[in-house]
Amino acid sequence: MQTYYYVLASQHFLLEEEPIHEVLKERTRHYHEQEKQIDFWLVKQPAFLEAPEFAKIKAKCPKPYVAIISTNSQFITWLKLRLEYVITGEFKAPSATIPDALAALTTVS
Repeated sequence: MQTYYYVLASQHFLLEEEPIHEVLKERTRHYHEQEKQIDFWLVKQPAFLEAPEFAKIKAKCPKPYVAIISTNSQFITWLKLRLEYVITGEFKAPSATIPDALAALTTVS
């Protein structure tokens, strides 16, 4: 089982109010320069929030929501400090309640 870390916010906040596309673009460029494998993903309507253990967290976040999921806890901590108005946490997958860490309830457009 892999541990995944996440930043969760409303889609409006993360994709419209914050320049997150620039942050992710720069991070991707840096990874390519370092020949490092990408370890973060932007997921709209992340399915992991449907797991019973996330009911309270899901209720706190305005819909529609979006998450940046990573296997790198330091990256998520850095995002939390930069973005401020987000929810962070972690989970393990695959598990009985979270079979796919990166699954979405909607397709990315």
